[in-house]
Formats: sequence, C-alpha cells, structure tokens
Amino acid sequence: MYAIFLKEINTFLSSVVGYVAIAVFLILIALFMWVFPDYSVLNAPYATMDTLFEMAPMVFLFLIPAITMRMLSEEFQTGAIELLVTHPVSSWQILLGKFWAALVLVGIALVPTLIYYVTIYYLGDPPGNLDSGAIAGSYIGLLLLGAAFVAIGLFASSLTANQIVAFLLALLLCFVVHYSFGFMSNLPVFVGRLDDIVMSLGIEDHYKSVSRGVIDTRDLLYFATVVVIFLVAARWQLERRRW
Repeated sequence: MYAIFLKEINTFLSSVVGYVAIAVFLILIALFMWVFPDYSVLNAPYATMDTLFEMAPMVFLFLIPAITMRMLSEEFQTGAIELLVTHPVSSWQILLGKFWAALVLVGIALVPTLIYYVTIYYLGDPPGNLDSGAIAGSYIGLLLLGAAFVAIGLFASSLTANQIVAFLLALLLCFVVHYSFGFMSNLPVFVGRLDDIVMSLGIEDHYKSVSRGVIDTRDLLYFATVVVIFLVAARWQLERRRW
C-alpha cells in the first residue's frame, strides 16, 4: 500500500496537470476572498474566513475529480491494473494507497490557504479578533469533505477507462451527494421533520455542522459511512476485474 501511495504522489507532483489543478484551486479561492466584491473579506464588517469555507466545496467539485480521474482509469487504459491484481497485493491495499495519496494532495492544496488566516488575523480590529476554534473546525470539515469526494472520485474512476468520463462522473456524483438533498428538502412534499431527515442525507448539512467548530460524532460517522460505501463499491469493481 505504501508503494502505491508514494507512486501516486510522485506521479501527480511530476505532472503539469497536478500543479495546474492546485493553482486553479488557489486562484479561485483568492478571487472569491479578495477580489469579488460580493464575497471579499475586505468588505465584511468583521474579520472572517467564511468565504473560504463557503466557496471551497464548490471548487472541490472540480479539483478532486481532477485528482482522482486518472488513478484507476489510467491503470485500466494502460493495462497496468492487470499487473497490480496479479501481484500479492489486495484490492483494499490498492484502493487505500490511492485514497490516502489523493487525500494528502487535497491537504497540500489547502496548506497555502493558511496564509489567508494569518493575513485576516492581522487585519482584525484588534488583531487576532478571529474565532480560531470555528476556523479549525472548518478545516477539519474540509478534510472530511475531501475524503468523501476522494472516495466518490475513486469509485467513478473504477467504472471506466476514460479519464474524461471518470472526471464527469465524479463531478456529477459529488454534486448529487453534496447538494441535491438540500434542494430536495425544500420540495413541498417533504413536510414536518421529513425535510430535516432528507437534508441530513446530504454532505452539505454535515459539512456545515462541522464548520461551526463543534465536532459531533454523528457527523464523523456520516462522513466515514460515505467513504466506506464508495470505497466498497470501488473495490467491487476491482474484484470483478481480478476474477
């Protein structure tokens, strides 16, 4: 598993596509935080990083599928997956090596955003007038969201040998799991507590909960469940090829 992990990290960081994906993520977040007047923290009445944590999930919809689209699709396309499955390495080791590599890459993309925290920290009046606990919770929420999207992306990549198709499938699935339940909960057919139940099925509700700075075991269990479901589905696809 460790060898697969290192291979994926090296492959991503040795390609132009990897740096472009991370650069686009950082540029988009910077534009929302400092340039676009409707979102800019410079126009906010108090020091806050809410813009980052509100916009990051939307940007993740494109960043994470771009990271995961080739992880299994390329193996299928080149025939390398046949060598992997015939070696003494299990499907779980293959998937977990790729999963942790993708999640580390998401973390690498998030590290430069700490500069925004330092900047806003000193922009506050007085300096340091920030809710650091809520910000820490929001970063944890982003990592949990990233883990869920990575698992979804790996599942999409396990379905096809075409990287573009894998990207589009991952984008669609991430959007559906994250946003669609919130839209559905607003339908008139869901009344009483049903709308809350429907909303709780989506990632968005649990991400917002963690972003408040309160780490609830129900939210952690939800993210773990989403990750396990899609990794199990991806493993089933790999096992089909193995047999």
